[in-house]
Amino acid sequence: MSAKTIGTQSKRAFRQLEERFVGVSAATSRVRELVARVSTTDTTVLIQGESGTGKEVVARLVHDLSNRASGPFIPINCGAIPGELLESELFGHEKGSFTGAIAARKGRFELAEGGTLFLDEIGDMPFTMQVKLLRVLQEKSYERVGGIKSISCDVRIIAATHQNLETKIEENLFRADLYYRLSIFPVEIPPLRERHGDIATLITAFLKSSKTEGRGSLEFSGGALAQLETYDWPGNVRELSNLIERLMVLYPNQLIGESELPARYRSAGSVDNLSGGDSPQLDLLEQRAVDELFAPIEPLQTDGSLSVLLDEPIDLKAKLAELEHDLIVAALEQTDWVTAHAANWLKLQRTTLVEKMRKHGIKQQH
Repeated sequence: MSAKTIGTQSKRAFRQLEERFVGVSAATSRVRELVARVSTTDTTVLIQGESGTGKEVVARLVHDLSNRASGPFIPINCGAIPGELLESELFGHEKGSFTGAIAARKGRFELAEGGTLFLDEIGDMPFTMQVKLLRVLQEKSYERVGGIKSISCDVRIIAATHQNLETKIEENLFRADLYYRLSIFPVEIPPLRERHGDIATLITAFLKSSKTEGRGSLEFSGGALAQLETYDWPGNVRELSNLIERLMVLYPNQLIGESELPARYRSAGSVDNLSGGDSPQLDLLEQRAVDELFAPIEPLQTDGSLSVLLDEPIDLKAKLAELEHDLIVAALEQTDWVTAHAANWLKLQRTTLVEKMRKHGIKQQH
């Protein structure tokens, strides 16, 4: 992507796009390209992605790269404000309009005039409020709670959600007409587990920012980086940022190897885990499973036929099922019940392991 994509925007704004939504993967580049294109317009944007992927970062970028950059950027979390107060928060209220309204107050729409209103977690907005929001988007005007004067608004709307709004529509929890009004230009932010190639670049960016702010720095060994690149990151970029901050407190200005990483970030087959590290002590069942998994295979000295002596008849199917159960439990215990890591230990696909856990009725004991 070149600076030409951004049209008339400044080179400084282009650098913001590169520096504030960091990554080298194709998925990340695609998000930056969409931001660059839509920011030159006043089109309504719907940002979708899991928690921690950086939805507000993208919303602020769209604003900062737009011709409204000199205007206000006003965020509101639609899920954090009780439904009975949300109308007042959005549209403001007149003095005496309800108990406690001792003075007139501007709402977020009024505060965002000439700029951008960011409706975070729009999927949590009460159904009754969705009707009122749709009316404002259609008519470009609203009234304060308790007021009769119509107030015109010049506000760009950016909404975000971690939920599947189409599913919520099917469940009659979200209005289809509001969804179509908001999703004129959808931007999907992929989770970090789908862009592992960005992890090293993100870490570099976090450390650069930390050093600039005088909070010290870190270095990562190749093994530690490899471990982080195989982790699933359920908390996405936010989780990675929190991990870096934690490591900086524990090991300021030091080299981070595999053994310095918390256990959940190390795969079961890492060098440190196999040699001990700070992993939990194995119990007898786990030790037996590990011995069976990693015992060297002795070549059979036979004439081509396999001879096995049994003390008594056995139910082979039941015996194999029992062994499979024990090995799965052992791998899960060894990896703190992180199924992705246990699957790596057992050389299975994660979905296969989950299905086997369901078949054997294996659940984590709390």
